[in-house]
Amino acid sequence: MNILIPTSWLREHLATKASDEMIAEILSASSVSVEKIRKRNDESIYDIEVTTNRPDLMSISGIAREANAALISHGIESKFSPISINQTINKGNSFPIDVKSDSKIVNRICAIIMAIRVGRSPKLFIDRLEACGIRSLNNVIDVTNYVMREVGHPTHVFDLDRLNTNYLTITRSEKGEQLTTLDGKTYTLLGDDIIAKDENGRIVDLLGILGTQNSVVTDQTKRILFFVDNNNPANIRNTSMNLGIRTDAAILNEKGIDPNIAMTALLRGIELYQDLADGKIESEILDIYPNKTTNRQISISNEKISDVIGAGIPLNVSKKILDSLGFIVEMDKDRLEIQIPVTRADVRIEEDIIEEIARIYGYHKIPSVIPGFFSTKSYKYHDSFYFEQRVKNAMKYLGFTEAYTYSLVSEEKYEGPIESALKIKNPLSIDMAYLRNSLVPSLLQAVEENKKRDLIQIFEISNIYEKRKSELPKETLFFAGILKEQSADFYKVKGLIIEVLKDIGVKDLIFKNTKKAGAGSSIYLGKEYLGEIEVLDTNLIDFELNFEIILKFTNVKKTYKPFAKFPAIHEDISVISTLNTQNLINEIQSVNRIISDVYLKDEYNESRTFHITYQDFEKNLTKDDVASIRAKIINHLKEGLQVQIRE
Repeated sequence: MNILIPTSWLREHLATKASDEMIAEILSASSVSVEKIRKRNDESIYDIEVTTNRPDLMSISGIAREANAALISHGIESKFSPISINQTINKGNSFPIDVKSDSKIVNRICAIIMAIRVGRSPKLFIDRLEACGIRSLNNVIDVTNYVMREVGHPTHVFDLDRLNTNYLTITRSEKGEQLTTLDGKTYTLLGDDIIAKDENGRIVDLLGILGTQNSVVTDQTKRILFFVDNNNPANIRNTSMNLGIRTDAAILNEKGIDPNIAMTALLRGIELYQDLADGKIESEILDIYPNKTTNRQISISNEKISDVIGAGIPLNVSKKILDSLGFIVEMDKDRLEIQIPVTRADVRIEEDIIEEIARIYGYHKIPSVIPGFFSTKSYKYHDSFYFEQRVKNAMKYLGFTEAYTYSLVSEEKYEGPIESALKIKNPLSIDMAYLRNSLVPSLLQAVEENKKRDLIQIFEISNIYEKRKSELPKETLFFAGILKEQSADFYKVKGLIIEVLKDIGVKDLIFKNTKKAGAGSSIYLGKEYLGEIEVLDTNLIDFELNFEIILKFTNVKKTYKPFAKFPAIHEDISVISTLNTQNLINEIQSVNRIISDVYLKDEYNESRTFHITYQDFEKNLTKDDVASIRAKIINHLKEGLQVQIRE
């Protein structure tokens, strides 16, 4: 939402020596965004963007209050002058129209009958409305627009003689009813629109949006019904969008306006009619207010204010800021007891109050300090979806495609004794009779259904199900994948798992000889068993890991490792052993801290060659240093593991 505000009009409610540019700069830093300052007849016009949760700022008085609070906080002298009305209403004349309304759709109605004289508005009036982007029509209609822009509540005026009714019923429209608006367009209503009907059933107003042609003010109007209605914003929004009528009144009303300012709008309008249209009051004020609103209460401690903002703001400063924004605040020792005005529907919780204090206090005054880290423990994300998505992204970048398979399998595809399976009471088919206890059969079925493809790289992260006595099944999240390609390589899959889990901070995996029949490897993380890599054929390898165990070790904390200042020394060592390759690597690395890397370079039957990198971050390594460590490695392998060293 945008609003145009002439500086002369704003300064009627804001007494300050600050320049137009200074006001714009401070407002933009603390509150609404002043998009630009236009010039019209040597006057500055603020073009202000107002967020939809702040309809209270769609007015001169609302912006003046915000600017006043911001200026004072920046050390600039300022004084806000709210709209004050000294209006005495004749109590002798009763209101001549019986108005009935539905409290479910109408919050408040304020109205009065006046005799007026239609004419041209004064030049100041016209200039201000046109500066706000509103076309001047005549003094009677201009007052409604002037009040809306100044107070922030739309108003409406009827030609009382054209209305010619003793009864006015505010109700919901029926589908198919028609009306003609004051601009001559005819609309067919879809139902549930808020309308006003006279004693003959004519629709005489589309409340909160636009008046109708049959009661519009003309040059011959002598008496008016000045009418302020506050309605259910949901109905206004639906009607406005359904009919495509986007008036300023509709845009304001659909955001939810404080019904308490409806009377202020009415009294301000009466005052203007008396000044500009020779207005004379002919009835008492009608005030139907079934849904009275009260201020909400919030209590907040100074400690919480300071902790959330990150700066120690004195309690009296916080109180002064809130007072200037229209809150009713009492100090109780180290706490603030706050009444939230109905105009501020966006303020509901303590953090909203803290935001109000922070933005007016000035974000630039809050120290720009990176929060300290008081613990070296790994931070645990409570949301496992983060790591699940991170693994999915890593697999995608490594060329794999995510698969979504059914959680139900046939008896043939269930792994393990069928007595342990969870059977569906009413399966759609025998192929979907059991809840799976492994993802691999489902992925293998996807491979089978795409047998013509030579290259398949798919994975899935999903639940498996285990039977429990007298309880619902246990659901466990697993991570599985399949690689199908010519001459599928076990080490490619192993490297894939290492890299993917490294991305979420899981390191030091241990690969041991598989406990299952066939070729492959069992994967451990410390003493925790994660899962298996299975070599099913020369062109087919699968893996399956317990993702919930993996989540216990996830960590995205980064540790800076400086670049080495001294060169590394590389050498190979060949052994003959039946031990697991990863175990051998771990044993070699454990000998000395300067062994920075060990990997398998070559193998043939039980013979394996390892490439070892030695590097010290504090000094240059000599041949003697490396020879000493090499001797320790050989001794450890021979004596501790009974490994034969190839010379």
